[in-house]
Amino acid sequence: MIRVGQGFDVHAFSDDPQRPLVLMGVPVPHDRGLAGHSDADVMLHALSDALLGAAGLGDIGQHFPDTDPAYKNADSALLLERVVEAVRKRGWRVVNADVLLIGERPKIGPHRLAMRERVAPLLGVEIEALNVKATTTEKLGFTGRGEGLAAQAVVLLERIGA
Repeated sequence: MIRVGQGFDVHAFSDDPQRPLVLMGVPVPHDRGLAGHSDADVMLHALSDALLGAAGLGDIGQHFPDTDPAYKNADSALLLERVVEAVRKRGWRVVNADVLLIGERPKIGPHRLAMRERVAPLLGVEIEALNVKATTTEKLGFTGRGEGLAAQAVVLLERIGA
């Protein structure tokens, strides 16, 4: 048995000049980080939502509410580990994942391998089973105006032991 899940997340850029930009668990040099209760890793949030959706476990906001001070500035990679563990407890394993960053900047090409190397082990997959890519909106909408970033993710799960 297999299941597909999709996730989507959006974060505005922060006004705090000291806020780092973290994408797929990797610090990415940029003039602004993303605003959020946790580290605002928009890509890992979309990936977590895709995993939770495929396993029928709700969404990231249910598991890690932004009203809970325990998640203030939380490392989204640690949250992803908890999501993967919950998915496994429900009897599923990750087959592959595809994560898309939507925004004009930053360019993630120089960081793509580090992102895949950081997240593939968290998912329990080989690096080839995790794709990371980006696109622009041709300067349209909030991402085109440089107000923030969005991300989408799709995952395939299969029943453990199937």
